[in-house]
Amino acid sequence: MSGQALAEARRYARLWRVSPFEALLAAGAIDEEGLYAAVAGTLGMPFLRRDVRIGAGARFPECLTAGVVPLHPDGQGLRFAIAPGVRHLGRFMEQHARWHDAGVALTTPRLLTGLVLRAFPRHIAHLAANGLADAAAALSYRGQMSGLQIGLLALAVGVMSFLLVRAPAAAFGLFASLCGLVFIAMVTVRLACCLEPPRRPPRRGPEDHALPTYTVVVPLHREARVLPQLLAALKGLDYPPAKLDIKLVIESDDATTAEALRRRTLPPWFEVVVAPPGLPRTKPRALNLALQLARGEYTVVYDAEDVPEPQQLRLAAGHLAAAPAHVACLQAHLAIDNVDDGLLTRLFAIEYAVLFDVINPGLAAFGFPVPLGGTSNHFRTAALRSVHAWDAWNVTEDADLGLRLARLGYAVEDLPSTTREEAPARLRAWLAQRTRWMKGWLQVCVTHTREPVTALRQLGPAGTLGAVATVAGTVLTALFFPIFLVTSVLMLADGSLFTADAPMRRVFAALGLTLFAAGSLAMVVPALIGLRRRNLQRLAPYVALMPLYFVLISFAAWLGVIELIRSPFRWNKTEHGLARTSETARRRTDPADMAVRPVRSSRRSR
Repeated sequence: MSGQALAEARRYARLWRVSPFEALLAAGAIDEEGLYAAVAGTLGMPFLRRDVRIGAGARFPECLTAGVVPLHPDGQGLRFAIAPGVRHLGRFMEQHARWHDAGVALTTPRLLTGLVLRAFPRHIAHLAANGLADAAAALSYRGQMSGLQIGLLALAVGVMSFLLVRAPAAAFGLFASLCGLVFIAMVTVRLACCLEPPRRPPRRGPEDHALPTYTVVVPLHREARVLPQLLAALKGLDYPPAKLDIKLVIESDDATTAEALRRRTLPPWFEVVVAPPGLPRTKPRALNLALQLARGEYTVVYDAEDVPEPQQLRLAAGHLAAAPAHVACLQAHLAIDNVDDGLLTRLFAIEYAVLFDVINPGLAAFGFPVPLGGTSNHFRTAALRSVHAWDAWNVTEDADLGLRLARLGYAVEDLPSTTREEAPARLRAWLAQRTRWMKGWLQVCVTHTREPVTALRQLGPAGTLGAVATVAGTVLTALFFPIFLVTSVLMLADGSLFTADAPMRRVFAALGLTLFAAGSLAMVVPALIGLRRRNLQRLAPYVALMPLYFVLISFAAWLGVIELIRSPFRWNKTEHGLARTSETARRRTDPADMAVRPVRSSRRSR
């Protein structure tokens, strides 16, 4: 270890206000094993650098929290392995005398974690899959539809079938009226969100010394193709490395991604976590495992293809530090990176501009439940653990968690920082992804209507309106949009919408005309506003094709219904790394864009 490296580590320790040991690792002056071996040698303690058997008294996750595990007798006289966190090494050295002659060996936190994960694979897999379901069964989709829900659904289908046979016009009118109430709520909320002005990020985030430890979780499954882009994006985060805790979570049978990671030299603040085998094989199960290992005060989730803005963690940390304690999560803005790959990606980009630049910020401003976007969600780690994290049995775990946070008294706020991600450009891949999303939205509806009185009491009238508009509105619109679109167009074409004679027909005609006009506004206005905020006005002509895009969504929604019945927990994997264009690359070469987007690097404060 050179004198220059030590001097640089001391400087980092002062600037970041971290321990000298944390600064040494972050500066690359020494690796974790070398550091702990040196500490053990200084203290005259045995150093454990190999796999050993854990004793019967170990418990998960308590042993990881304490950093101590009992060892199985191996004839070497070692009774315990201890791995204090890097920030606590100084205190451990001061108190090392209590460990002398006690059969204690020092080891690294990573080796200790690996020992525990391999010692309790079934227990850990069960907790990751069933933590929420075991603690609050009514808030998890594991039990699927309750007997009461099945009975009510069967009764509704039976009544509608009877009316369709005996009085089809009345049946359609009744069904349209019931759906119309939900559509009106959805249209009202969407248009109201358009009135909420966009928030601007602060010009400067907190200084390095004021930042807390931040955990970054990235679940990976068959993602070797996008690994170089992901690692570059994570290494480019403008955050003190000594305060980063990056977890790359892979499945135990994902040999391709594991090999791709082994071929790369990862910085000390990166850790590869191997999830033990178990069911269901879903992203939220991997997230729940990583949360058990998180060291950060805040935790963010990114997907493998994500490219977040470098300052996003710094801005989120400043926002959460200043926000009230009940603000548990910030949702950053998602934007499509491969906009120009084809027609489908352009329409996808419009959809994301509406959702993340108009609707979600509006919902957050109104205090309504915010269905999360699945990535770039920044949490208070303690609050996330208090609500039992993600539902591993829901394939749209993000929307479910957003609604559950609202039900349990937490709020989600908007974070005006962008993460760019890749959209599927091929119809088959898009359809598989959207089928999973719509299946998950259906699961959200089932989960949060099991106890409707409890949900109403928890959300209150305004929150319930927001939930109906966002969750029920999304599902009903996706399922029945083509029916109402075709009916409205036919009635407009033949004039019957304006020539109703009977009173009830006039009521239905007025309702249909209102929904058609308001629905059109709710489709076009947010799209144009979102494109302007996203600086994608060039896509405005494609807004006219959004009705056709929603027809595709409807097809995916009906496939989701079929999958919900046949394979409720199947996760349709989306392949990444196939993009042909990149908005991020284009913006990097745009002088005008660079002029208005200054980047403050933490290196400037060094």
